[in-house]
Amino acid sequence: MRFYNSLTNSVEPFKPIHEGKVSMYVCGPTVYNFPHIGNMRPVVVFDTLRRFLNYVGFEVTYVSNFTDVDDKIIKEAEKQGKTEKELTEFFIGEFQKTTLQIGSELPNIAPKVTEYLPKIIDYVARLVELGAAYVVDGDVFFRISKISDYGCLSKINIDDLLVGARIEENNKKESPLDFALWKKTNTGLCWDSPWGKGRPGWHTECCVMIDTIFEDHYIDIHGGGYDLKFPHHENEIAQAEAMHHNKIAKYWLHNAFINFGSEKMSKSLGNVLFAKDTIEKFGGPTCRLVILNAHYRQPVSFTDETINAATQEVNKLSFAYRQLALALQINNVDVPQGKTSNMEKFLEALADDLNTANALAELYQVTKVANQILRNREINLQKASEIFKTMNAMFNVLGLDITYRKLTDDDKKIYHDYLTAKSNKDFALSDQLRIILMERNIL
Repeated sequence: MRFYNSLTNSVEPFKPIHEGKVSMYVCGPTVYNFPHIGNMRPVVVFDTLRRFLNYVGFEVTYVSNFTDVDDKIIKEAEKQGKTEKELTEFFIGEFQKTTLQIGSELPNIAPKVTEYLPKIIDYVARLVELGAAYVVDGDVFFRISKISDYGCLSKINIDDLLVGARIEENNKKESPLDFALWKKTNTGLCWDSPWGKGRPGWHTECCVMIDTIFEDHYIDIHGGGYDLKFPHHENEIAQAEAMHHNKIAKYWLHNAFINFGSEKMSKSLGNVLFAKDTIEKFGGPTCRLVILNAHYRQPVSFTDETINAATQEVNKLSFAYRQLALALQINNVDVPQGKTSNMEKFLEALADDLNTANALAELYQVTKVANQILRNREINLQKASEIFKTMNAMFNVLGLDITYRKLTDDDKKIYHDYLTAKSNKDFALSDQLRIILMERNIL
């Protein structure tokens, strides 16, 4: 098993810190609006990674946070006439609902920044004690000069940054690259601290959550979108270097963007497709398949073409899966569940830097075999059972929520009546029964 590590810019063998266990943290959303479909890419990618690791026997602790204190939240709450808590609780609920709709499971732990304020304050105070941070008029800044290899993740040249026009001017800072750990303010959500009222800087929140939740203060996998590499993840590493002399995570995994047309999808560009609307229109499996059809480090385009292609594939998968389930149940064969040994190439693809595109190619090949079995006048029920079990296991690993109907006695009677009507060339009755079977998701 191997993954591309952004820290080393190379594909490395995966060896977790503790044998048989995997610790994984993925940066979650700032909750002030409905998530757009681009926000769902890390949700799908790292859920698939978690599912795969679980399937091959690892015990995974998956943590993804909610940033529920931020200037954008304060502005939006004021605009809507709500408290910050009312706003964030609503959008946390919406995010979790959308996560489930696209076929992802919720993380094992989903911490909120507001739950960690005392620990954040203690963490910042310790960085000040260590000389890695300094206080200026109620603000606390991290001292970049203390980190000899700053830029190790993003491979950004510090000298280029210093002369770059994008550096924010702040006369309080010792260096333009120093970043805020604590911001002085008395507007919106704020807390008392040794430096006066304020709220935490974004880059510290994830450090503290990882520090608190994982005893080692060091995890196997830290994930997130490519846009978080700098400055967010770079600044997380800087704080961990100062505090624990480590880089927070052994493996850093970053997913590429979802594009709308030729541009990255973002609220600031105003080109977003809200995930809830997209899923409602096309279905969770189709939206998930658009994302999984590309390698996680390659961009994905949400276009009519990619959506239509994914819709067709979901229909093919669903049809073969339902027909296998129907054949087994009509012949009173138990529908199999659980693991199977017929997934070697599929699992090899996922073990090769989570290559979901190649894994899907294996699933499509299995579906072709299913259709070949179903075309026979007399179905080989043993082979049908094996293929069904393989498809079911692959669906579970990929998070494709494709289902079949468990037949009732009434369902079986209608199906037998349908076959009899077809055999007797009673087309009016067979058409009528066929519609009923389709409405019940049997055909």
